[in-house]
Amino acid sequence: MKIDSYRFLPRSFRPIYENPTPDGTDPVWAPFEKRLGSSRIALLTSSGMYIEESQESFDLDRERAEPTWGDPSFRVIPKPLDRIGLAHLHISHDDILADPNIALPIDRLVDAEERRVIGEVAPRHYSVMGFQGASLEGWREIAAPGIIDLLHEDEVDGLILAPV
Repeated sequence: MKIDSYRFLPRSFRPIYENPTPDGTDPVWAPFEKRLGSSRIALLTSSGMYIEESQESFDLDRERAEPTWGDPSFRVIPKPLDRIGLAHLHISHDDILADPNIALPIDRLVDAEERRVIGEVAPRHYSVMGFQGASLEGWREIAAPGIIDLLHEDEVDGLILAPV
C-alpha cells in the first residue's frame, strides 16, 4: 500500500519539502539501512510537552507577545513518562493530557518492541514546540543539533516524528 503523507501536510509546509535548502543540494531523506526488528527507535513530538516537576515550560509569554514566534528549544522526555505538561498555544491540551500517546505514542512503541517489530525503545524521546511561524532558523541552530547529538549518544537508529 502506498501512503501519500504529503497530502496531510498544511500547504505552507509544501515549499519546505519541495526545496528544503537554499541551494537544493543537501539530502532531505536518508535510507533506513538497518532492519527495523533490530533497531533502536525514539520519538519526537511537536506538542510542546515537558515534564512538570523537572523541566521548564516552553516560552509561552514570548509567543503570546509575538504570535508568529515559536520557542526553538527542546525537551528530553524520559521513558516512562512522568507527569507531563503542555506548552503550545496552537493545540488543545485536554485530549493529550488525558492520553499522552496522542502526542507521544510511547505505549504503541513499547507494544512494537514487545511484538519484536522494533529492536528496542530508546531511553529518551524529544519534544519541541511545533509552531514556528516566523522562522525555522532557531530549530536549525538549537533544537536539531541538540537532539541529533543525544540521538547519537543513545545510538538511536530511527526517529518517529509525531506531529500534533
